[in-house]
Amino acid sequence: MNTVGRLGLYGAGLVIAFGAAYAAAGALVPASIVAEWTQAGHAEPAGHAEQEQQGADPAPKEEQNVSGVTISASGFVLNRVEAPAETATQGTLSFRILTTAGEPVTDFETAHGKQLHLIVVRSDGSGYRHVHPELDAATGTWSLPWTWDAAGTYRVYADFTADGRSATLSRQVDVAGAVAPRPATAIVTKDEVDGFDVAVSGDLVAGTGSELTIEVTRDGEPVTTLEPYLGAFGHLVALREGDLAYLHVHAHGEEPQPDDLAGPTVAFTAEVPSAGRYLLYLDFQVDGEVRTAQFVLDAAASASVPGEEPADGDHGGH
Repeated sequence: MNTVGRLGLYGAGLVIAFGAAYAAAGALVPASIVAEWTQAGHAEPAGHAEQEQQGADPAPKEEQNVSGVTISASGFVLNRVEAPAETATQGTLSFRILTTAGEPVTDFETAHGKQLHLIVVRSDGSGYRHVHPELDAATGTWSLPWTWDAAGTYRVYADFTADGRSATLSRQVDVAGAVAPRPATAIVTKDEVDGFDVAVSGDLVAGTGSELTIEVTRDGEPVTTLEPYLGAFGHLVALREGDLAYLHVHAHGEEPQPDDLAGPTVAFTAEVPSAGRYLLYLDFQVDGEVRTAQFVLDAAASASVPGEEPADGDHGGH
């Protein structure tokens, strides 16, 4: 056989061999999968190559010690908040706490001296109020007389304990009228309230317990007649600017007795989850009257080693 003939037989043999191999592949692997491989150019599964190139960073963890940014948590739901729609209109602010099944909650536990703490603040941090409505046990409705001082969007927080579970739920309420925002534009470490000078010292650091000390003076003299209020010699609320997340703040020491007095300083541990600006509100009581001092602090990013446990603070009270 000449050379041309031999090459022809060789080529035919290759065609037969490849055909048999293709047939076998079709029997073992569905044609649709083979087509996908061909179209993809034998690419790796979607996302795998991208993760490998970017280092495959894990998904961020959910922030700890943050509450008050949802209407439901821990099996409870904050129902619609009814309130006057405009400023300078006298009316009633009311709401109910429901179970996830829609049943009103009527049995609440006392925490920090009250069954429920209601905190209201405008979205720019102004107009802060900490009050304690009354419960109609027959309907589960909490209510109190209410008048808005200024228009805007307000966050209403309900902080309570029921059925052994604690929750801080919130809703927004819009109040009609001309809005004049007053956002925090600078750090504020001193405030004057009815002749009392109140100052805060200490640094906030994200991701760990930060020690804060508040000092109360009057006419340059230390105030040593601070009275117990809500289970401590001062009640401190911290809100994160932006989302107004409600944060855990704990007063140092044991719960005082009703006739105890203290001052001029009160120490707290604040746990802030992220760097940024925080709005602080201190309620303190002297001569039976509660007053509120306001501060603005910036929290620094944590410098701790990743994975290192933060130091525990003294959490003797709220």
